[in-house]
Amino acid sequence: MGKAQKYVLLGDATYPLQDWILKPYQEDENLTQRQLQFNYRLKRAHSVIENAFLRLKARWQILLKCDDCSLELLPTLVLACCILHNVCEAHDNPFNEEWLEGTEPTELPKPCQPAPATMEDNRAEQVRELMCQYFESCGEG
Repeated sequence: MGKAQKYVLLGDATYPLQDWILKPYQEDENLTQRQLQFNYRLKRAHSVIENAFLRLKARWQILLKCDDCSLELLPTLVLACCILHNVCEAHDNPFNEEWLEGTEPTELPKPCQPAPATMEDNRAEQVRELMCQYFESCGEG
C-alpha cells in the first residue's frame, strides 16, 4: 500500500487498538463490507496461529508441564521446542494426530472487559485501515 509497516500482534475485541495490536472492528450493523472482510480475515489468521500452537504443544508435550524446570531455563526450553518444531514442519516430518489427545485447546489469558477507548491509539486506526485496504485489494479468500 506504499507505506512500510512493522509487525503487529493479533488481538480480539477486548484488547485496545494499538499500532502494534490489530483487533477486529466492533461487530454491529454499521460495518461496511470491507470491514466485515477484514474481521473475517483476522479471525482466519488467528485460527492459523491457534492451530500452530496446538501442534507445537502436541509435538513437544513438555511445554504442557514445565513446572518441573527452573524459571531461568524456561525461555531456553520454549525456544528450543519452537526451533525443533519449525525444523520438523519445514522438513515435512509426520505429525501424529494421536499427540493431540493430550492437548486441549486452551483459551489464552486475555482481559475480561474490553479496554477503555482512552487506551486506544489514534495512529492505530490508520494501520488497521491500511490493512483493511490491503485485504480488499487481495480479493476474496
